[in-house]
Amino acid sequence: MSFLNRRRFLSAAGITAAGVTVPLTVVNATAAPDPTDAGASSADGIFRHGVASGDPLPDAVVLWTRVTPTQEAQPGSGAGPTTDVSWEIATDSGFRGIAATGQASAGPTGDHTVKVDAKGLTAGTTYWYRFICAGETSPAGRARTAPAPTATVPALRFGVVSCANYMGGFFSAYRHLAGRSDLDAVLHLGDYLYEYGDGEYGPGPAIGRGHVPATEMVTLSDYRRRHAQYKGDPDLQALHAAAPFIVTWDDHEVTNDAWSGGAENHTSGTEGDWEARRAAARRAWGEWMPVREPDPRRIFRRLTFGALADLSMLDLRSYRSKQVEQTQLGEVDDPARTITGDEQMRWLKDNLATAKARWKLVGNPVMIAPVVFPPLPQDISRPINDKAGLLPPDGVPIIVDQWDGYTADRRELLSHLHDNGIDDTVFLTGDIHSSWVADLPVDAGTYPTSPSVATELVCTSITSDNLDDITKSEPRTTSVAVEEGIKASNRHVKMLEFDSHGYSLLEVTPERVQMDWVYISDRTDRAATASRATGWQVMAGSNKVSPASTPLAP
Repeated sequence: MSFLNRRRFLSAAGITAAGVTVPLTVVNATAAPDPTDAGASSADGIFRHGVASGDPLPDAVVLWTRVTPTQEAQPGSGAGPTTDVSWEIATDSGFRGIAATGQASAGPTGDHTVKVDAKGLTAGTTYWYRFICAGETSPAGRARTAPAPTATVPALRFGVVSCANYMGGFFSAYRHLAGRSDLDAVLHLGDYLYEYGDGEYGPGPAIGRGHVPATEMVTLSDYRRRHAQYKGDPDLQALHAAAPFIVTWDDHEVTNDAWSGGAENHTSGTEGDWEARRAAARRAWGEWMPVREPDPRRIFRRLTFGALADLSMLDLRSYRSKQVEQTQLGEVDDPARTITGDEQMRWLKDNLATAKARWKLVGNPVMIAPVVFPPLPQDISRPINDKAGLLPPDGVPIIVDQWDGYTADRRELLSHLHDNGIDDTVFLTGDIHSSWVADLPVDAGTYPTSPSVATELVCTSITSDNLDDITKSEPRTTSVAVEEGIKASNRHVKMLEFDSHGYSLLEVTPERVQMDWVYISDRTDRAATASRATGWQVMAGSNKVSPASTPLAP
């Protein structure tokens, strides 16, 4: 989602907050010159971009690294020799109990990245892994396989993160999350990196965090170099080494407000062909992310964690219809428009209907909870719409890049849960650079008479601008009135906080799902501290959120 569009949303939200008007300004930092480095980390040696793991199964996990066998083999260069890389995975950090080994090759065709699927592993087991190339050994990483499909699992712990703009500040939230030893995995819900050039978004060069390349990424080389820069960040490297990632993408992995046929931040001609740009971004993402790709054309996928949790990771960019204009809000309810695409919608509904696990978790890149002004009951909105054709039945959406812009899809999905008596579905969401907790009724306008059929927990951004960054105001001043105004107009929204950056910690047990929000002190401070702010829970069978009575273990 565009930070410009997000400013438009926050401005509208400010008007609903008892007449509060939010003055919005953006100050662009001066662009820095493009570094001569082609995108590699400043570190020497072969393994400059760390190690990573991902997509844990009961008997397998994806292992990833990137090698620099010669100085010419820089990210995005398309140069350098093909070289052999060996890998090993063990049941102990000293690598005495080797569980599996293998060989791979890395060359310029894949930007010298290495991605292997280590198989034949034991379910529910912690492993350590490393790579070896030309006599050099990589740092070791830690990964944990998923529990066996029918295993009774007492608890799962996930880190939940999104929206990490390198120019926005230091990745201190990653550093603090990496310090935990109890993570089964990290769910990254999108906007892993940003496409903008220097000075376009966030303090960037002013704090020594300019983008590489310094211009907006458009070509395959650009995307590869930008991925390399992010993977060179020590805090991100530490988190990748600490736990497997389960990732999806949102828009900024390609460019802002992407849809199936284009994007708000893409100009055909001056920025080339859209399909070529998206293909370049998709290729680089697949090369640089520890994601399992049995079908490289498809990102949405399903993972299971014993009898406790079933996880569906969505792709809400590749198949969606173009976002409507603010002057055409009546079109958001057009059943011909889609955010999921027909195939993915059928797949998701089937997952939710057939899941054997207690909890149905959905990795959801953009908010599904309606945020409208005002949320009118359907017996009011329908007559207005019949007369003027202006209002969608769910009210007037504020952000049409979210499910609010595709209300027919949302109604179909939530009605599916209601009509089939499917309980314990929790949407885990990023994108909006703020913290939210919401019930999900079929008809928000008549909530709570219309029952909640699922819940949504939204993590804040790692560094990307939120309200106080945009307004240049002191935290917890202007935003408090905005938050209260939104909650007053949207009774299903139980908590939101617009100002803080950080990560979320999710615990899943048979009795409840709980998310704690942990905020950092200052995104521009490399040594930022972190502290727990709040926690909310969903009790099994309730389909409703409530404040958590106790914090998750520190």
